[in-house]
Amino acid sequence: MVKPSASQGISDDEIVEAAVVDPRSLGRRLVAPVGVAIAAIAGCAVLFAIDPNEPGHYPLCPTRALLGIDCPGCGLMRGTYDLLHGDMTGAIDHNLLIPFVIPIVLVLWLGWLRRAGTGIRPAVTRRRFRWRNRLLLTGLAIMVVFGVVRNFVPYLDSGALGN
Repeated sequence: MVKPSASQGISDDEIVEAAVVDPRSLGRRLVAPVGVAIAAIAGCAVLFAIDPNEPGHYPLCPTRALLGIDCPGCGLMRGTYDLLHGDMTGAIDHNLLIPFVIPIVLVLWLGWLRRAGTGIRPAVTRRRFRWRNRLLLTGLAIMVVFGVVRNFVPYLDSGALGN
């Protein structure tokens, strides 16, 4: 199958997915993003109070428990604990991706909140669709490579018990 190109009459600005207007009230649209924010704040409050570096308080990472290796997310909870206590160096020591993951999650949540607030999900053009897919695949590739490399480079381990 041959992919159509711009020279064949299909432009990058062609709409792939039309804009969608959410008919629900503002309050109903905001329930999910605000609920997630409340849950995140509550989770951070618990995390601030109970140190994940001490065994027995939180469950083990399934990858760590079953395979004995660090997954790309191992150390994010301990790193978040360190961030909540103002220790950026400790956070990075637990998971090198933490300075990138938290801002990305915040930006995605803010976009969700904005879409919920306006009630409009904007149209998606071919260019935006390709950009979004490339960004997703790049992020996935970075996480897979980091997940493999961190198990061979001692500095990149999560600092979990047993290392």
